[in-house]
Amino acid sequence: MDRRLTPATARVAHVSLRGRVAAPEFTEGRFLRVAMPLVDLLRAPGGARDRQVLLGEGFTVIDRDQGMAFGFAARDGYCGWLPEAALSEAPAPTHWVASPGTHLYPEPRVQAPEIAALSLGARLSVTALAGKWAETSQGFVPAGHLRPLGAWLDDPVAVAEGFLGVPYLWGGNSRAGIDCSGVAQGALLACGIPAPGDSDLQESLGEELAADAPLRRNDLIFWKGHVALIVDEARLIHANGHSMSVAYEGIAACIARIEAQEGRGVTHRRRVL
Repeated sequence: MDRRLTPATARVAHVSLRGRVAAPEFTEGRFLRVAMPLVDLLRAPGGARDRQVLLGEGFTVIDRDQGMAFGFAARDGYCGWLPEAALSEAPAPTHWVASPGTHLYPEPRVQAPEIAALSLGARLSVTALAGKWAETSQGFVPAGHLRPLGAWLDDPVAVAEGFLGVPYLWGGNSRAGIDCSGVAQGALLACGIPAPGDSDLQESLGEELAADAPLRRNDLIFWKGHVALIVDEARLIHANGHSMSVAYEGIAACIARIEAQEGRGVTHRRRVL
């Protein structure tokens, strides 16, 4: 079983695994929400970052160890460890950040010092709307940067383009740093399309295209360990270690470069829209 999608430790497993794994104890866990703008989801306590979770996202805790909590993210079921202090019983969110980034403010005034930076996909509970500002349980946010939950966008590539120039970061899921699968997942989720967290898991999305089928906007193209979104007949967009950023690249040039530099050919072409 894939550890990334298996909510279990040596001590306890989620009830969804009953009959599938042997565990000393099973639990329904405790549903909480991410209470910080951006939190690393770790492979083990003190271990490597696998992914990141954003403010307001749901997270079900099934185990705890020395100030760390193990569980799974509501958005995609991805499992990992994060600090207990990063979680709380925050109000259910009503809106999501639909711009590449925004800020929380202590008052509805552009000159006010920001409380925190938020990235695309962060979720907030809006308690009041006043002109250009939305009041939330954590502070004020420009209302134009938010959309109600369920009011999704319709062009994943346009969402991905909001990350252009963002530095590459392995396991990153935000405007502060992002990797290839973070761009793909963020763009798809923003358009209401469920998507897993890593590129190898994303290879099952949509339908497979024939090797000679023309690619069109919003198709996904995969190499082993890498994914990009097709922009048009000539270009793709991806977070990549070549430029160490989110960037456009010619499709043919990218395929040739990865083949020449890394010996990897295209493995999948998937249509999700």
